[in-house]
Amino acid sequence: MFDLDRQPVNFKDVLIEMKDVSELMVDLAYSAILFESKEIAREVVNLEESMNRLLYQARITSILGARRLEEAESMSGLLQIAEGAERISNAASDIANVILKDIQIPIRMRRALPEAEEVTVRIEISESSELVNALLGEVRLQSTTGMRIIAIRRGRFWIYDPDKDTRLEKGDVLIAKGPEDGIDPLWRLAGRALPQIDPGIGQPVDNLDRAVLLIVEMKNVSELAVGLAYTALLFDSKDIAEEVFWLNERMDSMRLSLELWVLEEAKKIEPIESLRGLLHMAAFADAICSAASSIVDVIRRDIEIPPIFKKIIRESDEIISRIDVQAGSFLDGKTLKEASLGAVTGMIVLAIKRGEQWIYRPKKNARLYEGDTIIAKGRRDGECRLFSLSKAEQ
Repeated sequence: MFDLDRQPVNFKDVLIEMKDVSELMVDLAYSAILFESKEIAREVVNLEESMNRLLYQARITSILGARRLEEAESMSGLLQIAEGAERISNAASDIANVILKDIQIPIRMRRALPEAEEVTVRIEISESSELVNALLGEVRLQSTTGMRIIAIRRGRFWIYDPDKDTRLEKGDVLIAKGPEDGIDPLWRLAGRALPQIDPGIGQPVDNLDRAVLLIVEMKNVSELAVGLAYTALLFDSKDIAEEVFWLNERMDSMRLSLELWVLEEAKKIEPIESLRGLLHMAAFADAICSAASSIVDVIRRDIEIPPIFKKIIRESDEIISRIDVQAGSFLDGKTLKEASLGAVTGMIVLAIKRGEQWIYRPKKNARLYEGDTIIAKGRRDGECRLFSLSKAEQ
């Protein structure tokens, strides 16, 4: 039974929480796969129950908030966005159940996940680390290393989605996500020597290797699609919305290719049970991309998104920023690799607009120029740092 006296009735707050929780669930689901953690997988399933309650709450508040036809249309658009976030959470819950049901994931899949554009790492804080007894809000790890702490294991207990008031302790095991170039500074802050990096699966040598690398690409595409979906709504951009639809079509093609490769490999592998996990992983990425496409469908149908949506994005845990590169700034003329924006600001660059041309998912060798517009996601303090780097040097 829905109890209005015990629930917030602000639609904006409900949508903010749904966006944050759905993104956290995706991060934790991949972490559960990577570290074979049933504890993390159970937390994903628990969060799914919270998302179901939030969606019900969103439906109730949207009905109560619409008094005229125009308001009802706007509310329907916001409700469709909420349902898209809930679909993302459903997909995360499904992949968590892969771990809970002991469905095998090939070791090559786990070795390949660190090849993704945003990597997930696990590190223990040493006794000599400067992080000991520090508050997360004080050290600002994401804006100084690019790595975002999504969970902390303390003894037998887990702290999920820690906030700025969470105090770190010696022996805490951090689960962090971010760009690859943020790994080294995070290890140094934790007082640990960077271990020898596993070279991974190397070059593709058979269909299974090709399937594994394709799943990593599907992971990258699905996360890009979600980021671009919220960007399209924030800036009311049909161009970006069309890119999300194209990514969804590309995802369908990749999933078909993966299924063919897995079927080919099934002839050579005994038992074939180990291949089921690959199909589940592909379905996971496909579902996330499909949900992103449903989120931007409101733009294709010309449903007006009320101004409150900008507040939702700006008040979320991860915000989306649009920043112009000025002549003579630190960024002017530098490649993304040279600027090392991930480690320096903690912001992930989703796209660059140059004139009328969009560069989606720019590579490290993409060079920034005066007049370029950067679309990036990250924390608010990282946005401030990125803005200062884009300003002309005095």
